[in-house]
Amino acid sequence: MHADGLAGFLSGAALIMAIGAQNAFVLRQGIRREHVLAIVLLCASADALLIVAGVAGLGLLIASTPAILYLARYGGAAFLLAYGLGAARRALQTQQLTVDSGAGGSLRSALLSCLALTFLNPHVYLDTVILLGSLASQHGDNGRWTFAAGAALASLVWFVSLGYGARLLAPLFAKPLAWRVLDSLIACVMLGLGITLLLA
Repeated sequence: MHADGLAGFLSGAALIMAIGAQNAFVLRQGIRREHVLAIVLLCASADALLIVAGVAGLGLLIASTPAILYLARYGGAAFLLAYGLGAARRALQTQQLTVDSGAGGSLRSALLSCLALTFLNPHVYLDTVILLGSLASQHGDNGRWTFAAGAALASLVWFVSLGYGARLLAPLFAKPLAWRVLDSLIACVMLGLGITLLLA
């Protein structure tokens, strides 16, 4: 994989794998084996759309206003460092992802729930549109689209793995230690990206 694409893949993976309502929902659907393909495709498509919007919009703004590059770089670095420290703090705590069991629902209900968890969550805009857009801008006019493709691929790989691997992962991620290890890895990646932006 090209270096820009690999950077996008790792950045996207670090953001997407954090514990959250959307991941809990996908995991629950996967455990139940209900509408998994539709949910996985919806989540990955939504991420790809938001990533492309972020890269396209911020790319145009940065090209016309160099000062925005400065703001995006240091604002993004501050967010990454804060995010990484938050993940490190979670890694030191005892927590787990709870997956409730209950009656199955319709495809329409599942898709509406997924849309709400995706687009009504302010963090999705910070992560995909603003943060990944800012990181992509560091890779030049051509490299930023390779970065975006890598980030979108990370989203697809994650949601497919989570949705279809849920039955295997559920016992593991019912244990707080598994999430603490995952958050530790996320913290390392996020802090590393933040420092890279500051030194760029």
